[in-house]
Amino acid sequence: MARRHGVELLFITKDAAELSFWRSRLEIDKGKFRNAHYKELMLAIAGESTDDFLKGKIVADFGCGPRGSLVWAEQASLRIGIDVLADRYADEFTDNIISHGMIYLKSTEKVIPLPSDSVDVMFTLNAIDHVDNFAAMCHEIVRVLKPGGEFIGSFNLEEPATSCEPQQLNEEIIKNNLLNMLDIVSYRVAVKGPPENIYLPFLTGNLSYTLGQEGFLWVRARKHI
Repeated sequence: MARRHGVELLFITKDAAELSFWRSRLEIDKGKFRNAHYKELMLAIAGESTDDFLKGKIVADFGCGPRGSLVWAEQASLRIGIDVLADRYADEFTDNIISHGMIYLKSTEKVIPLPSDSVDVMFTLNAIDHVDNFAAMCHEIVRVLKPGGEFIGSFNLEEPATSCEPQQLNEEIIKNNLLNMLDIVSYRVAVKGPPENIYLPFLTGNLSYTLGQEGFLWVRARKHI
């Protein structure tokens, strides 16, 4: 029983910490979440200059948070934000959530409640290290992608695990649990940039990385047809 309560307490603490972060972010953003930066970042990870490649497609973002990460993807036919705290975001940040033109979908730590082969493009931005069962969620991401559908993601590499981000990821873990199920289109690794622009190495093309360093992996891949 004590062990069970310990696990429950861990989840409560993790969720509370996530919500506390977003409350502080909303205060910094003066009551309306800023989300303009997502367009440049997500297009850079995809290696695209416009959102034309999303025209008519069902697009999702795993671990989206409440800021409206897909507001920019106007060419998509449907935009879905997937997050274990989606219901809490709706309760706490209602005015923001309903203004984003997105469906916010509550996931669990075991399953994304979408049909198999239903999503054309799945983004994730340094969010999948927040899950407790990395392998299970990787399989879920691939399951909901359509054959030929695309995964476009950014991963933290070698970032020490915390209560909110229990996964310390590296290239081997990501390949074994996710990328081996996909066909890689582009694959870029770099160290972290300066605090004012941690993604600068990708934007300048100065890609240097030594195994074991903290950094980022940017990848675009397709589900087998």
